[in-house]
Amino acid sequence: MKTNLNLSVLIDGDNIPSTYVKDLLEEIAKYGNPSIKRIYGDWTKPHLSKWKLVLLENAITPIQQYAYTQGKNATDSAMIIDAMDILYSGKVNGFCLVSSDSDFTRLAIRLREAGMVVYGIGEKKTPQPFIASCDRFIYLEILKNEPDTDQKNTSNSRRGFTKTEQISPKAERLILSAISDVEDEDGWAFLGEIGALLQKRHPNFDARNYGFKKLTPLVKSIPKVEIEKRKNPKGNRNLIYVKIKST
Repeated sequence: MKTNLNLSVLIDGDNIPSTYVKDLLEEIAKYGNPSIKRIYGDWTKPHLSKWKLVLLENAITPIQQYAYTQGKNATDSAMIIDAMDILYSGKVNGFCLVSSDSDFTRLAIRLREAGMVVYGIGEKKTPQPFIASCDRFIYLEILKNEPDTDQKNTSNSRRGFTKTEQISPKAERLILSAISDVEDEDGWAFLGEIGALLQKRHPNFDARNYGFKKLTPLVKSIPKVEIEKRKNPKGNRNLIYVKIKST
């Protein structure tokens, strides 16, 4: 994962609850430096009042956008125009589009066509086209209550962890398919390659969606998979390889 990227963070204030701001920015910091942070909305409207309280302490610049026409979202247009201006400025390597609105689907596609890395962040109600248009899509719900251990939280109530999707036959099939596609002649596959392939195929794939902190414990939970640790010749950390057990 590249963490040296300069990122432009553009937040749809009309579409994202302010309660996520701290978790949101902590998540973005994993992927790069948020050198530009802007939030868009009509700040004369009362529903954005909670956002006003957190803007200064998180160094987010508010952009005023009046609703010129009833029923039309002027915030989307302002974000899109700014995104293109930032793209052509050459100051960033990637974008974080924070919204659950499918109106940003074409923008994400255009930014990726220009060679930008695009992270999408939104709620689970986000339409699939917007999710698919991003390099990676993270659900806000899993940021608020991440699991505290590498093990599956079966109670889902301990330490405030909210129940999300549980490991399902569909998720298991996705992982087994990825293993089959990158395995060597002996059937072994490097877990890092599996994770990269899953991300390319399914931008919203995240172990945290299933109650796991990372991919390794998620894969360990699948009875059909065998795991082997191998010494890394280039470092101290072990490399994880997996194999589908023969039946």
